[in-house]
Amino acid sequence: MSASTATGTIATAEHARPGYCGRFAPSPTGPLHLGSLLAAAGSYLQARACGGRWLLRIEDLDTPRVLAGAGDAILRTLEQFGFEWDGAVIRQGERLPLYQAALETLDRKGLVFACCCSRKELAALQPAALEEDSFYPGTCRNGARHTDRPLALRFRVADVTVEFDDLLQGRCTQNVADSIGDFIIRRRDGLFAYQLAVVVDDDAQGITEVVRGCDLLSNTPRQMLLQDALGLTRPAYMHLPLLTEADGRKLSKSRRAVTLADQQPAASLWRVLQWLRQQPPDELMRGPVRDLWSWAIRAWNPMVLRNTREIPLDAVQQSA
Repeated sequence: MSASTATGTIATAEHARPGYCGRFAPSPTGPLHLGSLLAAAGSYLQARACGGRWLLRIEDLDTPRVLAGAGDAILRTLEQFGFEWDGAVIRQGERLPLYQAALETLDRKGLVFACCCSRKELAALQPAALEEDSFYPGTCRNGARHTDRPLALRFRVADVTVEFDDLLQGRCTQNVADSIGDFIIRRRDGLFAYQLAVVVDDDAQGITEVVRGCDLLSNTPRQMLLQDALGLTRPAYMHLPLLTEADGRKLSKSRRAVTLADQQPAASLWRVLQWLRQQPPDELMRGPVRDLWSWAIRAWNPMVLRNTREIPLDAVQQSA
């Protein structure tokens, strides 16, 4: 995200809602990996250190990528590592009427339009931008060119700059109209998009602060635009640094999976706390995991991570 000139400015609310409530929302596309374990630990510590609730949500909307049994395996792994969540686990696949209602609200406000463009067609318009966040040039903004194709639904983005203060990453600004364009909220295959579902769920669950990895930081302005359009309360945001391979690449989910065969959860959790720069005592690495959590919640200081976007995997040796 970068600062942009725009015709208007939207500023984030200064304070979260009273009664802290955080969440961890993994996608069941495979086993939990080290980067996700770090994000889970950070969100858990923030919630518990604030005396708040910590909820679990399985984000299983992208059904072509969902791996059978992966959601339950993630829950078992979290239990093995001593995480204790509040209330029932929410699964997005069971909440489709909520997303449909939000979509209809946006449509009534004239903020939704149908788009027939395929990813291949959009890539041809800008061959260098093949990422998910590539710019949409508004091709169907005034009407889909081909109505005989499967149609996606896009959110009509206003020309405003979204501004917010992330607890760790500082002041963030983005003009979504300039950098992303109108973005998809229901896909061509009929599945609801992540951006819409996450804001509906965060509001419905009363989430006051979203703690997640920096790979999702660029999604936040889009989600804030949807929150504003739907009349939802914005939570506060804390984006944790990403755990990366030694050469700076994003972790391989398959190679860095956290397996249930791990018989030393305290030792693995100790490493996670080291990556989070919490400096846990060495003796806690060999004790019960509950003792490590007890120490970590009392000692939790996320501000040592301020302005940090990445943490190399080798920042803590495997043998620690």
